[in-house]
Amino acid sequence: MRFFHINETKPAMPYNEKTADRIREELAAIRKVEEKKMMGGLTFMVNDKMCVGILNDDIMVRIDPAEYEQALERKGCREMDFTGRPMKGFVFVSPEGTKGKKDLNYWIELALKFNKKAKASTKKK
Repeated sequence: MRFFHINETKPAMPYNEKTADRIREELAAIRKVEEKKMMGGLTFMVNDKMCVGILNDDIMVRIDPAEYEQALERKGCREMDFTGRPMKGFVFVSPEGTKGKKDLNYWIELALKFNKKAKASTKKK
């Protein structure tokens, strides 16, 4: 057990718990959802495929690369450049773009639509 001194603060939260709860609520009706801590945040795997995640206050959305350019035009959306270069088919969306239930639902539906045809990553043994 670790004790914090008066002037010491707890470590920063790697992802926004309120956003995680909102995503959980939207994915509640889906059977095969698994949460995994990865990339410094939380990722929601649907049918063993990366679907939606949270990093700090942003959500990460895996979308159809054919819809990538159009998605970038939406409020709060930007390239996912986690590795230092853009990753086509993945976008970050700031809280500005997921403020309302309808906005968050748009991104989750877009991710779920692509999830049906996305390839699952190979599992390490």
